[in-house]
Amino acid sequence: MLVALDGTVLLVAQPNLQRDLGASVAQVQWTSTGYLLAVAALLVIAGRLGDRYGHRRLLFVGVLGFGAASGGIALAPGVGWVIGLRVAQGVFGALLQPATLALLRLTYPADRLGRAVAIRTSAIAVAAGAGPVLGGVLVAHLGWRAVFWINAPVALLIAALTLAVRAPVPERTGSQRLDLTGAALLAITLAVLVHTLAGVPAHGWTTAPTLLGLAAVAGLAAVLAAHERRSAYPIVPRAVARSVPVAASMVMLLLTGAGMFGALFTATFYLQDVLRLDPLACGLRVLPLTAFMVLGSPVAGIALRRYGPRRSAIAGTTLVVLGIAGLSRLGPTSTWMAMGATFAVLGAGWATVMVTATGTVVGDAPPGYAGVVGGLKQTAMNIGPAFGIAVAAGVTSVGSPDTASASAPAMGVTLLILAGFAALGLLPASLLAPARTTERELPRPPRPAPAHGTKDRCGEPAPPVGDASRCG
Repeated sequence: MLVALDGTVLLVAQPNLQRDLGASVAQVQWTSTGYLLAVAALLVIAGRLGDRYGHRRLLFVGVLGFGAASGGIALAPGVGWVIGLRVAQGVFGALLQPATLALLRLTYPADRLGRAVAIRTSAIAVAAGAGPVLGGVLVAHLGWRAVFWINAPVALLIAALTLAVRAPVPERTGSQRLDLTGAALLAITLAVLVHTLAGVPAHGWTTAPTLLGLAAVAGLAAVLAAHERRSAYPIVPRAVARSVPVAASMVMLLLTGAGMFGALFTATFYLQDVLRLDPLACGLRVLPLTAFMVLGSPVAGIALRRYGPRRSAIAGTTLVVLGIAGLSRLGPTSTWMAMGATFAVLGAGWATVMVTATGTVVGDAPPGYAGVVGGLKQTAMNIGPAFGIAVAAGVTSVGSPDTASASAPAMGVTLLILAGFAALGLLPASLLAPARTTERELPRPPRPAPAHGTKDRCGEPAPPVGDASRCG
């Protein structure tokens, strides 16, 4: 909640921050980009460190550092300090996020893990939805620095609870040694990828910066893959890389996340620049998405236990696809109820995908590797939205200064393309495990043979063990 709230609150505070510090637009953008680069580059490495040194320790260090960096931003004299401290905040944010998922895996038994994951998803949805409102109140009455001050006491409280609450010690399987070369290659590859995708809205897909960035990512990924095959201690352990449920959940999250957040990016500009709705009216129409994410997460947890990961994932992905396709059909004559229903379907579907993927990833993580699996999951959650927004901005002029000139049909086509990306998530969803076998489906154990000298069901003396009964 702390991390999600910080990200959404900052969006509201950025214009005030720019005026107060005399910053340029590019500098203000780097207050978000720098944080995103640090988080995306270090999540998997942070999970690996948690598996080696303990997740409580990583959570404690991460949350204290996150709060300290936030307090430093509130005291920053210039925008350069803000950017640097936001990068530091991203580093500590990367430390604490995989630790929370790993601690859930260690603390809750398998039959209760889904409920805990659903509560976590609902909490994130509440924080993300409340962020713009809370940020608006704080900035209006106390200024942009108050947005960062509020993190410090919350971080101290979480750190105290982390020390007070004991969690089981994770089972260690194999070596926990960290390959520094592999870690550096992974961090650089992910940082270049996120930086390239973040620049697509400004540069487009066919310009030199984007093409050079993608070429660099491809080259770095090839070097990383070759190094991982030769390494005795790969940064992504082979037990994790070979896990079908983990890999399928990652791909599903990446594809549906790309469709979901690319659609939200497009829909926001569509509502404001094409339909000419003011920000408040736009926010009210999107509100059902947050509401159904909060309400849908516990329902998704129940469905996961009852119907299994495969059916839940397919149902959630289908709802996301239908929601995005529904957004493409909206027009100036669409009623408020129709818009709200479309966003509600999208929110319910995304909550189901999140709960199912998180529960599967955390629950099926190989013993001793819950941290690195949690880091992979969070990485997919960062790269998917960045890719979706890049696709949305590259297909049409959405996000550019002449966004208003983008026609409604063009945005509709963009949303259908994004629905296609989300639909690709059905393929990995079908690879997840089916429903767990219920007691009624279990084969009945063989009836124990009657002891010699007892009566069989015909009332005759029972034969010795191994002989056939005369009644058949």
